[in-house]
Amino acid sequence: MKILVTKELGRLAKWLRILGIDCEYSRTQQISSIMMQALREDRIILTRNRHLPASRGITIVIVESQTINEQLPEVCAKIGISIEHQKLFSRCTICNKKLQEVSPDTVRDFVPEYVFSTQKNFYQCSNCKRIYWQGTHWGNVQEILAKIKT
Repeated sequence: MKILVTKELGRLAKWLRILGIDCEYSRTQQISSIMMQALREDRIILTRNRHLPASRGITIVIVESQTINEQLPEVCAKIGISIEHQKLFSRCTICNKKLQEVSPDTVRDFVPEYVFSTQKNFYQCSNCKRIYWQGTHWGNVQEILAKIKT
């Protein structure tokens, strides 16, 4: 499943990426550009904009909820997303590319010494080069997912 979220849903885009879902974030407000990208890349559009025109071949889902704690379960229910824990943190939260596991030696100079000495597994985005590891944010995400019952 591939998703395109519109400008007003940036936080939702980040959370969908945390869940391992291919989610592009549209920074434009031009309806024609959004529609063309969704059609070209075969993406479902998630938006709060009720003025997007219905179009053949494009699924548009209106997100009713205001907060991420409400939006995430709403979207999961509306488009049939199930949380797969093995996919958590498999995409870059910044640019949406899949993360690659890398050797700790390759990131030694790019992470804090404490992180390097306490973590065994590191992942890197091949596009933006951001480095990820299973830190306290992993537990925080698990707690939030449990609270919102996705």
